[in-house]
Amino acid sequence: MSTPLKIDFVSDVSCPWCIIGLRGLTEALDQLGPEVQAEIHFQPFELNPNMAAEGQNITEHITEKYGSTAEQSQANRARIRDMGAALGFAFRTDGQSRIYNTFDAHRLLHWAGLEGLQYNLKEALFKAYFTDQQDPSDHRTLVGIAEGVGLDRVRAEAILASDEYAAEVREQEQLWVSRGVTSVPTIVFNDQYAVSGGQPAEAFVGAIRQIISEGGKG
Repeated sequence: MSTPLKIDFVSDVSCPWCIIGLRGLTEALDQLGPEVQAEIHFQPFELNPNMAAEGQNITEHITEKYGSTAEQSQANRARIRDMGAALGFAFRTDGQSRIYNTFDAHRLLHWAGLEGLQYNLKEALFKAYFTDQQDPSDHRTLVGIAEGVGLDRVRAEAILASDEYAAEVREQEQLWVSRGVTSVPTIVFNDQYAVSGGQPAEAFVGAIRQIISEGGKG
């Protein structure tokens, strides 16, 4: 019998570990096959909610935020690049890349969820930022990405030109912070079990099987 599994994937589109965690999760779900009937909902989290419109150089930003040296930042990017390659994702960020504000991307993701295309848009936003070095705060760029996954271009433009879904995104962000989420990715199963970080598939398989067995005991 297939067990229903609600998955809230709290993440930001400019978080490399969120890609690694998502790949680990989807691989785990593939391995579990008919054991679970999973439904993934992407929930908003902004790593840099006060980021200015022009963004900031990635090395400069990480030095300011975490105290890392340029060499540490470069080594971390190389590690992430290798992990991504092993999972079939191309990270092409370098020392000249920029960090941007992602609020409008989250507004489009909220809308995409209503249209049944949230997963597609999330993957496309990850690729646009990390592989293609695009600016996920630029409205023209966002409209093109949305249209590319089958969302209506005119509707996307109208949303971005207004503050539509802004209140909903802020409410969701506050909800997850109030539940104790301080870093991403945080993956919450059935509103009660949480797994944090860019975990490999086997970690998710183990966690999901434990959740299923504990659910069966109830």
